[in-house]
Amino acid sequence: MPASPQDPDPELAGIDPTALARFGRLELIARLVVEGVMSGLHRSPFKGFSVEFAEHRQYGPGDEIRHIDWRAFGKSDRYYVKEYEEETNLKAYLVVDSSGSMAYAGRTISKFEHARRLAAALAYLMISQRDAVGLVTFDSTVRAMIPARSAPGHFSVVCNVLEKTNTGGETPLSGILNTLAERIRRRGLIVILSDGFDAIDPLTEALRHLRHRHHEVLFFHTLAPEEAEFPFRRPARFRNLERLDHTLRVDPASLRATYLERFNAFRTTLKERVRAMNADYHEASTALTVETTLLDYLSSRSRRGSGRS
Repeated sequence: MPASPQDPDPELAGIDPTALARFGRLELIARLVVEGVMSGLHRSPFKGFSVEFAEHRQYGPGDEIRHIDWRAFGKSDRYYVKEYEEETNLKAYLVVDSSGSMAYAGRTISKFEHARRLAAALAYLMISQRDAVGLVTFDSTVRAMIPARSAPGHFSVVCNVLEKTNTGGETPLSGILNTLAERIRRRGLIVILSDGFDAIDPLTEALRHLRHRHHEVLFFHTLAPEEAEFPFRRPARFRNLERLDHTLRVDPASLRATYLERFNAFRTTLKERVRAMNADYHEASTALTVETTLLDYLSSRSRRGSGRS
């Protein structure tokens, strides 16, 4: 089914053409997104990923109540707070799904375009904080794996790989994540940008594999609004974007209720299972700008960190 004409790109509205010449297109979008996001935040948004528990000490005047270890209080009837050691760097890998299904655009930019802009913005944000960022792109197999570095010039390397990546092929997402769990040895943050289309049980086990390796996990569930709403009414030919020779002519109206039930069940189950393993899940709809997606996530993380939600 052909995609409808896309609206003007809000991330590029009013940009000076000389700025596009100075930076790559993706680099410039990322810089603009991060500038907009950081104007709405008041502290380092990823502070707290890169801390390691050190020891307990007795609670004293000036300590914040939210740092009290209530489990230790229950055992000893004394107030203790946890002390942490800052690690020198956060080490993060951006894992970007470039399989065929990510090419779907609908009324907006494609899921892949949304994911790579979000990945570029995250890379710029973290490298600006002197954190190390790596990149993995994949479809049926890992296509690129860029080691995590924090040098300022590394941002251009990440954006260059993202801009040269094309979509295509099927996604064994669970297999890819299991592979990464074995290959990425040092504890870090794994940011997955994918539509998550895989069998739910193997996908859950792969995410648990990453957590077992002591990685923090953040899953940006990248979806188009049409996938969540299924607004199609007339009989149409649907094409499998991961197997282009596979098409199916259907009457959407007769399938809508069943499709929405199954899709919502999958999305809800994935979210619940990710959060149950103390990992982060955030939906990244292509109906929203990248700036909105990132600001929503970082704001919610900031609220959780301060104990307000």
